[in-house]
Amino acid sequence: MSRPTFAELLAMPGVMEECELRGRMGFMAYHGGSLEEATDIVARRAAALSGASYYGVLHPPDWDLHIPSIRVTPDQSPILRSFLDHVEIVITIHGFGRRPLPTSVLLGGQNRLLAAHVAAHLRAVLPAYDIVDKLDDIPLELRGVHDRNPVNLPLHAGVQVELPPRARGSSPLWWDWESGLVPHTQSLISGLAAAAASFEIP
Repeated sequence: MSRPTFAELLAMPGVMEECELRGRMGFMAYHGGSLEEATDIVARRAAALSGASYYGVLHPPDWDLHIPSIRVTPDQSPILRSFLDHVEIVITIHGFGRRPLPTSVLLGGQNRLLAAHVAAHLRAVLPAYDIVDKLDDIPLELRGVHDRNPVNLPLHAGVQVELPPRARGSSPLWWDWESGLVPHTQSLISGLAAAAASFEIP
């Protein structure tokens, strides 16, 4: 069976788009919901705290169909088109899981000035994590530098943030956590919001 288009995915039962238009800075999490857990929560809350815009796609429980980023295109979604027409720069939140990188937060995307800015804020609030903002140190398939990747479509492109399970509260470290966001995720959101609010868009 061939992989569906983005439009076909959005039409599937239980898949929902979210969009909140505010500032010229934007946050995206189009692999949200149960697919890359907590990425939509991180993006939505960081956007609200910083006055940024937000776009997300929520996938229903037990979802395992992953659409590659380069197939998430605005011609397939009027809502995504309206978001990308509104913002000038973005921070896209993703989740990844690799045993050799349990505490690595990877900052890809074409806007390297913003990546360095976000890295400085995250290092201040996540001292137990390795914040990687040098592209050569990021696995090739996680760099997010393809021209068709949504993170690079706005006027000033953006940063792709890849979060390990521990930072999203979904690793064994947090199995006994009872309710609400884990401390690492709360700190992550605060750092992202501070970075977004303080970055000077050209």
